[in-house]
Amino acid sequence: MSKPDTTGERESVLECTDCLDPAEAFALIANDVRLSILEALWAADESPVSFSTLRREVGMRDSAQFNYHLQKLTGHFVTQQAEGYAFKHAGEKVVRSVIAGSFNEHPSIEPFPVAGQCVTCGSSLAASYEDERLAITCVDCGHGHGEYAFPPGGLTDRTRAEIADAFDQRVRHLHCLAADGVCPECSGRMETHIVEDDDCCLGVNLRVDHECRQCEHTLCSAAGLRLLDHSAVVSFHRERGVSLDERPYWTLPWCVADEFTRLVSRDPLELEVRIPLAGNELRVTMNGDLEVLETRTVDD
Repeated sequence: MSKPDTTGERESVLECTDCLDPAEAFALIANDVRLSILEALWAADESPVSFSTLRREVGMRDSAQFNYHLQKLTGHFVTQQAEGYAFKHAGEKVVRSVIAGSFNEHPSIEPFPVAGQCVTCGSSLAASYEDERLAITCVDCGHGHGEYAFPPGGLTDRTRAEIADAFDQRVRHLHCLAADGVCPECSGRMETHIVEDDDCCLGVNLRVDHECRQCEHTLCSAAGLRLLDHSAVVSFHRERGVSLDERPYWTLPWCVADEFTRLVSRDPLELEVRIPLAGNELRVTMNGDLEVLETRTVDD
């Protein structure tokens, strides 16, 4: 969880002794042979992969030319070991991005219906996909129930129902990481802020903003999203015959609507989320870092 630094300026433990400028990094992999080498490492049954095996899989006869391209990758995207060559994390990221379609695919899909009803007007909901983002929106009033990044690869070999389920699981994962202070994009330090204004990804006035100090990646949400895996919240639902794992987040009003969240205190910052179910109501108090301070059950 993101917490204030009370010890003064943080001292970074990172010392970059062989760092690449971003333009140089992209230039290194902007070559068909080098991308083929990374893809061959990805497809290999075992790691590390010997030089001869790797060259055979890439299909390049000229050993000297192949070695030239391989050495360009070694140290930054590939590591050389006694038994052969293996990925560094950066190399895996490149291949994963290609597989996800973020570099070379621009798919489109017609809006399709999803489970649940609009928290504002009760009408049906639909999912739409544009610019690598999937959004859940009311078909009548247009109220948004969440819009988040969803790589093109997530559409591959899935039915519309499976796409919706994958999106739900992805959103839960992204916000768990962010609320725990870890950027889901670069693993940098994520800071959490409680914000009050009308400009929000969900159409709620009281929201949570997560922002990475390193890559500036941002996520916004209703505070309730943080509680989807909290033990007290899970138990409250399970005792009343509801499995939260089987309920998409956008079907839970306390995850997408204003009326279930209120500020309890500004100094210190505390907020309360109300979760009604089966004639009872679970009330969860959190601090500004979204740590749960108290839970209590009352009659609805």
